[in-house]
Amino acid sequence: MATGLKNSTDSAAILVENEDDLYLLKCKGKWTLKYVTNVVSSIKRISKRIPAQSNVSWDISAVEEFDSAGIILLQHYVKKFESRFKQVDIVDASSRQQKTLALFQQEEKAPELITAKDNMLSALLQKAGENTLSVFHDIIEFITFIGEITVTLLYSLLHPSSIRFKAIIKNIEEAGVKALPIVAVTAFLIGIVVSYQASVQLEKLGANIFIVEMIAISITRELAPLIIAIVVAGRSGASYTAQIGVMKITEEINAMKTMSFDPMRFLVLPRIVALMIAMPLLIFFADIVGIAAGMMIADTQMNISYTEFILRLQSVLDSRHVWIGIIKAPFFALLIATVGCFRGFQVSYNSESIGRYTTISVVNAIFLVIACDALFSIILTELGI
Repeated sequence: MATGLKNSTDSAAILVENEDDLYLLKCKGKWTLKYVTNVVSSIKRISKRIPAQSNVSWDISAVEEFDSAGIILLQHYVKKFESRFKQVDIVDASSRQQKTLALFQQEEKAPELITAKDNMLSALLQKAGENTLSVFHDIIEFITFIGEITVTLLYSLLHPSSIRFKAIIKNIEEAGVKALPIVAVTAFLIGIVVSYQASVQLEKLGANIFIVEMIAISITRELAPLIIAIVVAGRSGASYTAQIGVMKITEEINAMKTMSFDPMRFLVLPRIVALMIAMPLLIFFADIVGIAAGMMIADTQMNISYTEFILRLQSVLDSRHVWIGIIKAPFFALLIATVGCFRGFQVSYNSESIGRYTTISVVNAIFLVIACDALFSIILTELGI
């Protein structure tokens, strides 16, 4: 049984032959852009007459001319028929038609591969761009925040009555006095580690007495300021971010602004000033504890008595080493407190962001402290101090 469907121009035709549930679509004429509309209407009428789950074959041997529009149309309806009928294939294609179909199939697959690679590369570049912009915006906002702090500080210096001394004293207690236990433990362990490591090497050289110089200078000049600053960053810096973040979530900061209270003067400045006062005292305390721990190890491991250690300490430990460590303290404190408060104001109105910005605050503060310490080392070395 065969039925024919022709378009009005006789430029393209599709004849349908049916045998044992196999429907053979015999395509004829010109399948070009000019006659695509007629071919589409013919295919739509024919597809309605073919039962679902039938086998369909496209015979394109009699097609006189194909252009890109005809090829794309054929591939489109082959895929569409595959979703409806049991089996769909193209038969009796000439070698030229096979090459053309293969070429279009490769071009059809190539964009998918290129797109997948491009999507991956695009995603990486987009992520890198977003991170770069985020860092750039953070730097601009941080500089602006420092400017606001400077203006507030100058106003407070010109108007001493506006300084909140009670808030500063309370923050000194929180950041300084309550930090003494963890500072003592940390400094004690630093002294033990340095002493043990030095004793092993110095004993090999028979230069036991030089452990005093190693302990005293390394702890007072570098180790105590840097390690204690890292501890304070993890303790007080994170605390500042969390406190201000919670106040932002509970809209206390908005309430303060509504009542004409400047958050910089009431929240930020007391914390910064308090930490800048407390940090030198903490580092001096750490110097004493660290040297005491080193003296204990020197006595037990290297038979250097306390008296001998102290006499040697007085002759080798120049006061400039102690002062260098203490002078670093306010700069470290300024960075830690500023970053902590800055990240606190960036907390959004959900609890998840508190943890996120607290973590960022600690990481940023530690990085800036280490960078600042490296800058100090370069400057002091160039100055010969």
